[in-house]
Amino acid sequence: MTMPPPETLEGCIRLATTAPSLHNSQPWLFRVGDGVVDVYADWRRQLEVLDPTGRELLISVGAAVFTLGLALRGAGYRPEIGLFPDAGKPNLVARLSAENCSALDPAVRDLAAAIPHRHTNRYPFASAAVPADAIERLIDAARQEAATLTVANPVSRNTIIRLSQDADRRQRAIGGYRAELARWTTHRTLHRDGVPPLAIGPWDALEIMPIRDFGLLQPHLARTAEEFEPDPTLVVLATAGDDRADWVRAGQALQRVLLTATWQNLATTPVSQPVEIPAVRSQLSDPARGIWAQMILRVGYGRPAASTPRRPLSDVLLTSDD
Repeated sequence: MTMPPPETLEGCIRLATTAPSLHNSQPWLFRVGDGVVDVYADWRRQLEVLDPTGRELLISVGAAVFTLGLALRGAGYRPEIGLFPDAGKPNLVARLSAENCSALDPAVRDLAAAIPHRHTNRYPFASAAVPADAIERLIDAARQEAATLTVANPVSRNTIIRLSQDADRRQRAIGGYRAELARWTTHRTLHRDGVPPLAIGPWDALEIMPIRDFGLLQPHLARTAEEFEPDPTLVVLATAGDDRADWVRAGQALQRVLLTATWQNLATTPVSQPVEIPAVRSQLSDPARGIWAQMILRVGYGRPAASTPRRPLSDVLLTSDD
């Protein structure tokens, strides 16, 4: 296997750090070895109140793994990805190797070009419907990563919104929730992680969309109230299983879906509250049919959203001594 030169590989890893993560916690670490790049889960960044099992943490790492593989393909290499390659190292989530690729697929090039433009958008979306062909591309993106993407019909959409509102209320009543939220949002302009004020977005004046209230503990923010779209397009990402490898694969599928949406000029917002409360998540899953809900996404056309900060490579690159 032939890995890219150091400057190319560094650029690919930098792109991998733009992957989405719960509260922009960025729970990943990378180690460049002899012809491979290892991707580790950084459990110090686990959100223990919202994510006690580490499911969302591994989804985040899976998104970073997919992004790294896509960046390598965009640089003209063909990556091989192995999940949990060493049973003696449970924190080692993936190992990537690569070899030169004879030709770059235009579809890969376009998807890779979308990486730096993907941002979570917590603003209102236009009322215009998302075209059916655009939705089919999102469904196909999930399918390519062994996941399913189901579009909510009007009845199930109302059910998801109701469940989301219920989950949001339950979370606010959980001990430690506000402290954990504060850790990742208060004064985040001074840090290279977390959700800064510029990414919080407005209130939903109609109180329909359960966008997570990152301004809950920041009353000094002058947040406006705006009307969100009354009939949002919601999709449910699911996997056939629900173990650690499935969570990583869910992250890979999530990022392919998000980048496919970005490539189509679609805005996206993760709606994660319903899958963070086990009793609510069970209502969205059907294990007997091999359907485990992993994430809900709101999709539509929205105004440009600001990017959130990323940690420098010096914080996420492990050395041989680490």
